[in-house]
Amino acid sequence: MVISPLTLNLDTVHLTDEQFYELCQNNRELKFERTATGELIIMPPVGGESGNREADLITDLGIWNRQTQLGYTFSSSTIFKLPNGADRSPDAAWIKKERWEALTAEQRRKFPAIAPDFVIELRSATDDLKTLRQKMPEYIDAGVLLGWLINPQQQQVEIYRQGQNVEVRNLPTELSGEDVLPKFSLSLACY
Repeated sequence: MVISPLTLNLDTVHLTDEQFYELCQNNRELKFERTATGELIIMPPVGGESGNREADLITDLGIWNRQTQLGYTFSSSTIFKLPNGADRSPDAAWIKKERWEALTAEQRRKFPAIAPDFVIELRSATDDLKTLRQKMPEYIDAGVLLGWLINPQQQQVEIYRQGQNVEVRNLPTELSGEDVLPKFSLSLACY
């Protein structure tokens, strides 16, 4: 059963970045995103299988990052303010060390106004595929260099890259971090 996120149209209410931040802080039990047009999205929670898969992805990315020390890894609890004005929280994200450290301490503390270099969206059993597919080009347009949309329900992964068509692979497969995440690989045999 697909459970769509609850989208609130706030045409007459314009939340400032500070108000959006406070809304998120005062309602930590809810997961929010905001579109470039200002719609507020309340994301449904994921089930145990999806939560476990997401944790494994973040763990694999984090272990690679600890070994290379090339950047910083982020969980789905992190909201990034994209250049188009959207506030998005991919399931896993990574930012090059130099780019992250160029932000001030204040910019890093709240919702950082930076697009990650790499993102993963993992489709849970309750996620609408169309919604996830709309987010991926938004990430690439914002400056994300490489993005993976992992879709266990259809046993596929979609690979998004700057200036290229989407590549679709059937699972199981081995993914490469390419030039963005040097020597990082992810086996999607158990999805």
